[in-house]
Amino acid sequence: MNLHDLCARIREQGVVAILRADSSDRLVSTALALAEGGVDIVEITMTTPNALAAIEAARKAASGGMVVGVGSVLDGETARAALLAGAEFVVSPVVKAEVMQVCRRYQVPSMAGAFTPTEALTAHEAGADFVKIFPANLLGPGFLKDILAPMPHLSPVPTGGIDASNAGAYLEAGAAAVGVGSALAKKDWIAEGRFGLLTNAARELASAVEAARRKR
Repeated sequence: MNLHDLCARIREQGVVAILRADSSDRLVSTALALAEGGVDIVEITMTTPNALAAIEAARKAASGGMVVGVGSVLDGETARAALLAGAEFVVSPVVKAEVMQVCRRYQVPSMAGAFTPTEALTAHEAGADFVKIFPANLLGPGFLKDILAPMPHLSPVPTGGIDASNAGAYLEAGAAAVGVGSALAKKDWIAEGRFGLLTNAARELASAVEAARRKR
């Protein structure tokens, strides 16, 4: 998929599953389990051991439109390495121009982290396709509605403290999508290979997102 199609897929899915684990051994199976439950856009963070190998393996195993990206990227060199490993989008917790420049060069979506309205606009003007509002749990859905009133051109993706119980509120407030980590892909479930629980959690979250969209 090209840049435009990948951005559209993220908006269409409405959820980016953040995979952060102590080992990359079960990440491919985790991604497939989440996809089975209806959440098929996954972000493998660079804080996970052997993340690049996991991204490459996940891309090879991907089926049915699953999209694999990379997260916790702090510099352009890491972004490029991840893209060469097969990452289809790049997420950074901060605004780093060199990361977005690499993404533009390779024509893949970039998501830059922001906490304040100024940071959110800076991320957008620097070329970020999406603005990761982080940590969203300290701000709440109302914050999105407030910043989108004067800046409706932003594409916010709130991340942090989001689960099936509140994802809908963020989407109704104007989020392009939501980033969900430990509430969806719990480390102990991954470590213990409890893939059925992962699939059920993904199904519950996907259902909440769909319900929120019907209210828009």
